[in-house]
Amino acid sequence: MSTLADAWAWLTDPAHWSGDGGIAHRLTQHLVLTVVCLLISCLIALPVAVVLGHLGRGGALAVNISNVGRAVPTFAVLVLLLLTPLGRYGEGPTVVALVLFAVPPLLTNAYVGIRGVERDAVEAARGMGMTGRQTVKGVELPLAMPMILTGVRIAAVQLVATATIAALAGGGGLGRIITAGFNLASTPQVVAGAVLVAVLALLVEAVFALAQRFGPRWARVSAA
Repeated sequence: MSTLADAWAWLTDPAHWSGDGGIAHRLTQHLVLTVVCLLISCLIALPVAVVLGHLGRGGALAVNISNVGRAVPTFAVLVLLLLTPLGRYGEGPTVVALVLFAVPPLLTNAYVGIRGVERDAVEAARGMGMTGRQTVKGVELPLAMPMILTGVRIAAVQLVATATIAALAGGGGLGRIITAGFNLASTPQVVAGAVLVAVLALLVEAVFALAQRFGPRWARVSAA
């Protein structure tokens, strides 16, 4: 229990919250990195999933290919990217590695959501003379939105937990607190950094869960 008590003392020390290396600054860096990677991942995965789901062609192959990325450790991808010319561009390798990590749940959930829309609803829309784009926008997307947001929720939580690898490439974020703790042989600091990441991931999960439970009707899921 002494380690946990020391970690709590480290967390509650005001001196550790201020400055460029303080918790507040590292937390901001972590959140910015997570949001940027999540947005890029959504811009890549969601349009592909929606189009393939609407057409009903090639989706299974795309999902399987994207899921292959789950078998490759994100850290291994980051190391390989650091050895390429991309390694010269600051946070570039980290962003690419995290985006590749976040794409599979986004692509899978969005595709399954679109394909799961009742075919009767789609056929009714077509019978009313709606174009493919109008059907996607007016029927398929609204009905698939809870499933799509579930994918976004999963990706966001995974990114929060995995963004600590940015510290290994010289980037910012809460991972820097953990690596600094290892360098100083400070177990309380390492534990404190790990607790911060875990708490942040749980908070992100809770925010998405509440949004899906009590948010707009189109975003709700029946039960979590």
